[in-house]
Amino acid sequence: MHEEFTIPSKDFSVAGEASSKIKRILKQLNIPPLRIKQIIVAVFEAEVNVIAHSYGGKVLCDIEEDRVQIDVIDTGPGIENLDLAMTEGWSTATNEVREMGYGAGMGLPNIKKSCDELKIYTKKGDHTHITMRFAL
Repeated sequence: MHEEFTIPSKDFSVAGEASSKIKRILKQLNIPPLRIKQIIVAVFEAEVNVIAHSYGGKVLCDIEEDRVQIDVIDTGPGIENLDLAMTEGWSTATNEVREMGYGAGMGLPNIKKSCDELKIYTKKGDHTHITMRFAL
């Protein structure tokens, strides 16, 4: 099963729409609740990162019998220092984003904790592509 969701830039009113739709699908497939929670935490964090830090992007969800793969691909500008971005509490979020309750610097660390496998391609001035895999 393949699903695709478009994520706009800077529009926090839609934060969580993709992860909510994926959650409904996983529930219909009788995926265990703890596994659903792990997947949705990772997807939501990635979704918010696209909204807060990029020019927009998409979430691709591929569900197979034994795994779920989520690809989150934005349109730039890339992460300047991935090692720092993976550090809990480190953030480049603007004050405006922080005032809305986002930008605590836990997005990528929470994604890493939730996934069985995580791959991140990013380059300053380019895009970011996150691939998250979860065994079922």
